Amino acid sequence: MQLEIGKIYEGKVKGITQYGAFVDIEGMGTGMVHISEVANTYVNEIRDHLTENQEVKVKVIGINEEGKVSLSIKKAVERPAPQQRQRRNDSQKTRGVVWEPKKQTPMSELSFEDMLSRFKQNSEERMCDLKRSTDRKNGSRRK
Repeated sequence: MQLEIGKIYEGKVKGITQYGAFVDIEGMGTGMVHISEVANTYVNEIRDHLTENQEVKVKVIGINEEGKVSLSIKKAVERPAPQQRQRRNDSQKTRGVVWEPKKQTPMSELSFEDMLSRFKQNSEERMCDLKRSTDRKNGSRRK
């Protein structure tokens, strides 16, 4: 009997390396589970997830020309179906604070004093930004 790509088999972990684990599949041969195919989360140390002689379910994800078998444990485990969100009435929804930019009145509706005040404020902000930028580039700061 030969291994089929996409099929799930029972196997036993025969060896563990830092990059993966070798699994003996029901007497049909040995394949390798790469460390990225062990779990759905980041795996830093494979020995935290697998031990030698551990029984595991594996899915055959590839066989190359040389006969090397690539296996996956995370694809062999059925993921639970995502739960559908329950719909709520508008009265039950939690309302978060949403930031909205300050609405500016058009220039045509402003008086000269308002326009002058806005110009001064913008000018101050730009000068402060320019000073900060220049100080960072020069590596000096005001004390």
